[in-house]
Amino acid sequence: MLKIYIDENRCQTPYACKKCLQICPQAVFQVMVKKMVKFEETNPHEAESYKLNVGYMDKCVGCNRCLEVCPENALQITE
Repeated sequence: MLKIYIDENRCQTPYACKKCLQICPQAVFQVMVKKMVKFEETNPHEAESYKLNVGYMDKCVGCNRCLEVCPENALQITE
């Protein structure tokens, strides 16, 4: 079974980037809000406002496309 590790120190603005979400043919990833302030819009370019999450790990086929497009090298896939 495959496991995707996300380095949150490198992937700090996943909502602004979204490259792994766009390239993944199985739609494995999700972006979740980490910082929410009442009556304020969350800034997608502010570091650590959002978090990349692997919501559907069981659908990952190990194509490694997400690894190829990640500009921060924040993803790692292991068996």
